[in-house]
Amino acid sequence: MPMFYSDERVGLFIDGSNLYAAARALSFDIDYKCLLGAFSESGRLIRAFYYTALIEEQEYSPIRPLVDWLDYNGYTMVTKPVKEFTDSMGRKKIKGNMDIELAIDMVEMAPVLDHIVLFSGDGDFRRLVEAVQRKGLRVTVVSTVRSQPPMIADELRRQADSFIELQDLQAKIGRAPQRREGDERNSPDASLMHEHYTEDDDDGDYLESADDNSEAFADAS
Repeated sequence: MPMFYSDERVGLFIDGSNLYAAARALSFDIDYKCLLGAFSESGRLIRAFYYTALIEEQEYSPIRPLVDWLDYNGYTMVTKPVKEFTDSMGRKKIKGNMDIELAIDMVEMAPVLDHIVLFSGDGDFRRLVEAVQRKGLRVTVVSTVRSQPPMIADELRRQADSFIELQDLQAKIGRAPQRREGDERNSPDASLMHEHYTEDDDDGDYLESADDNSEAFADAS
């Protein structure tokens, strides 16, 4: 890992769907309890933000317990309802992009931080990283170049002060292959939140269809 100073104030900003996609491309799951512990040891962890869009029309959503687990176990959850629309081919899609929320929080938190760790490979964040660097902060980006294709945009990696290869963290933050049902001490499986998202060529994360997604969540419960 890059240099972390024991007295520097650290903030984690986790693009949930992007990090999930990177870990899936490397064929491992993330234990979010271990992730928090690993970076708590690196400096004075001030805040760990986790960003994800949620489908909220359902009376009960099986992903709600996962969101609650993160909320009760050291993460600041930032969520918003997804938006449904029909594309030019007549297909239903659901958009859940959290880039604006992440950018606003990072800029607002900059005065009380010294080192930002961004868990995302999205090249759209390059200007954001540059903006907080001008305020005197160091920025580390966590993603992967070992997937095919690489999950991190070259311009974002070049802009960051340092880069952590996600696969190199697997021994520290990888989730055990099995976990006991109902064991609240274990980290939740983030696949229920993100596995149906697909990266769009434009500016957002999309679900293939509202109906397909609802059925998948129902099956997962």
